[in-house]
Amino acid sequence: MKTIVISGGTDGMGRALALEYLSRGDAVVIIGRDADKAATILAASERATFVQADLSLVDENTRAIADITSAAPAVDALVLCARHFRSHRRRTSDGHESTFALEYLSRYLLSHGLAGALRRTGNPVIVNVSGPGLPKPEIRWDDPTLTRGYAGVIAQGQAGRANDLLGVAFAARPGTVPYVLVNPGAVATSFSGEYDAATAVHVERLKRFGKPVGEGIRPIVRIIDRPPAEPLSAFVEGRRISVTGNGFDVAAAERLAELTRTALTRH
Repeated sequence: MKTIVISGGTDGMGRALALEYLSRGDAVVIIGRDADKAATILAASERATFVQADLSLVDENTRAIADITSAAPAVDALVLCARHFRSHRRRTSDGHESTFALEYLSRYLLSHGLAGALRRTGNPVIVNVSGPGLPKPEIRWDDPTLTRGYAGVIAQGQAGRANDLLGVAFAARPGTVPYVLVNPGAVATSFSGEYDAATAVHVERLKRFGKPVGEGIRPIVRIIDRPPAEPLSAFVEGRRISVTGNGFDVAAAERLAELTRTALTRH
């Protein structure tokens, strides 16, 4: 029996993955904010565990990591799915821009915080469901919290770039857990978010024409079942792409890691 930890596991692809592995007889830990959404998953199996947390907050991530390692000292797979779009900039109580906090800082904290539990199993993997292979803006090194010129798509793009670099830096660590960046393509999920009118129209189009969630999770399931051997790999809709060159720059990854450590130390 495997133990799978899924952030953003109460909705969309995270939820579908949770139900898939519960149906196989595995244990699943889902992390999310909404206890009501988690209730139906918990009712489906006694092997489901819910950790309630606002992953945009550093302390909530730290508590979630402690709760998970206490209940499940060995973890086979960590799947990072949590996202929430915001058309208008929001600052968390920690002082971070909320998209960067939820979609990058949380993934950084969970990846590093659960690495020890992952190394206790025979074939572990971290799956970061982000957007490798897509064009993205560079990190705004002088303004990572986007105090100037904020837009929801820019915030998401910067978080996506940060996750590519997170993979590079994580994979460079000695004795690392295989790290896989996954772009599932357009999938008709609930698209959690707070949208302005123009963006809402685009989202409704994605919901109408995106692939079903069950189809969208298939490449992720294959990765969890047979993790790649490489320290870092990336896939777009099941197709492997290169993790060298532009977008996976080692110097930029090290710079972001240092910026992240500084930001978390200040917290």
